[in-house]
Amino acid sequence: METILLVVHVLIAIVLVGVVLLQRSEGGALGIGGGGGGGAMSSRGAANLLTRTTAALAAAFMVTSILLAIVSGTHTAPASILDSPLTVPESDRLAPLPDVTNGGSEGGAPASTAPSEPAAPISE
Repeated sequence: METILLVVHVLIAIVLVGVVLLQRSEGGALGIGGGGGGGAMSSRGAANLLTRTTAALAAAFMVTSILLAIVSGTHTAPASILDSPLTVPESDRLAPLPDVTNGGSEGGAPASTAPSEPAAPISE
């Protein structure tokens, strides 16, 4: 629902920009449709149509903006992966290490690797 609403919102914004650029400029030089040509509509009729179209598109843009704000505020899922707990699948877990506190397992290796005698001081 949110994706469809967002696509409609973007399309309305693009059409609204196009309609605003088609309107006759009232002092600036940014209007595309400002020239007087022998078109099918008179300049007054075109101005009324473009004004009504702009108003309708602006109202639709505001409505979709409010609907998007309402829809996006209803999410309850964590917004970040840092907010969700870590879950490791059973297949990815490591096997437990063998217990080496009693002199090692079958190999008979000593439990600690620390030297039995203190090291001799280094003389220069």
